Amino acid sequence: MKKQLIIFTDLDGTLLDASTYSFEQAAEALALVSECHIPLIICSSKTRTEIEHYRVMLKNNHPFISENGGGIFIPKGNINLKEYADKTHVEEIDDYHAILLGASYKELRRVIEALRIKGFNVKGFGDMTVDEVSQVTGLSLEEAAMARQREFDEPFLFQGAEDGLKALFKSIHELKFNFTQGTFFHLLGDSDKGKAVSVLIDLYTEQFKDIYTIAIGDSPNDLPMLRNVDIPVIVKKKNGTYDQAITLPNLIRADGVGPEGWNKAITQIIKNIL
Repeated sequence: MKKQLIIFTDLDGTLLDASTYSFEQAAEALALVSECHIPLIICSSKTRTEIEHYRVMLKNNHPFISENGGGIFIPKGNINLKEYADKTHVEEIDDYHAILLGASYKELRRVIEALRIKGFNVKGFGDMTVDEVSQVTGLSLEEAAMARQREFDEPFLFQGAEDGLKALFKSIHELKFNFTQGTFFHLLGDSDKGKAVSVLIDLYTEQFKDIYTIAIGDSPNDLPMLRNVDIPVIVKKKNGTYDQAITLPNLIRADGVGPEGWNKAITQIIKNIL
């Protein structure tokens, strides 16, 4: 029996172009993924609302992971959760079975305030208007509004010297929270992309018995996801380089920036395996 392929993908700067937020350059590989009935799991720092927006455009009905592993959302009827539900708390949210791993957004906002009291010049999306989020991200106003609908992760900007950044990270850990970095710094609880990916790998293993996993990203916040799969792939960033923070012994470096690299790597991997 052939192994069932499962693909986990980042969005910003990976499947989506870092400037235009388009996945047009990955069209060939996306068509092949669909033709081969391969689950394509979006695993992003984006909010649930943002991911739902792209799932419609991609005609994607598979589970997804939002806000750097904070939430796993599984469309009802997609995966049998009966046995897994006995092991952990599964909530019904809208049309999903949801497994919530991240800290609440209210907690994260309290940490941002605590960091400011300590003297750190930090500004989260919760401190910005829709216009301001649009300006710092390059998103349209509609997309910026979706980006502010956060549940488990707070992107933030920091102004200060390099030494101040090290002190900031130390203070975040002292407050019993964590951080990661994609396009922005992100404040989060005890969750990351890798933990969320592991949950879905367990669920897909129960369903298909024999699976083979691929993950593709571009930034340090993707590293936990990449560590948890059989084939980790990174694409070039928009400056044409690979992120030096991502080093794994079996890492594949795609020949191309963002969706161009995604297209080449995923097409080649699928053809080699199938």
